[in-house]
Amino acid sequence: MGTVTEYLQTVADPHRSLLQRIVEIARELAPDVEEGTSYGMPALLVDGKGFVSVLETKKHLALYPFSGQILPEMSEELGGYSWSPGTLRFSEDNPLPDSLVRRILETRLAAIRK
Repeated sequence: MGTVTEYLQTVADPHRSLLQRIVEIARELAPDVEEGTSYGMPALLVDGKGFVSVLETKKHLALYPFSGQILPEMSEELGGYSWSPGTLRFSEDNPLPDSLVRRILETRLAAIRK
């Protein structure tokens, strides 16, 4: 078991299910992904680089793509979410659609594997 798996076990549903879905999509896109930490967060790593992290905070859930370039490039698609260059915030009431998660993660994966 790795750090992401262990972290998700500490999160209660329905938040766990929302975060777990992002992890599942990441594992589909990068079957060779490894669990570890990046920037002090439990993270999925590809080729030793931070691929994605998902966390629960007091006020929201968050996806961290470990790049400050991906989210700004998709700003028009992020209109219903609070975000900064390195963080996409969402909630149980406003979850991320799988299609958006895939696009973010495919973009990050391509950047890592360049």
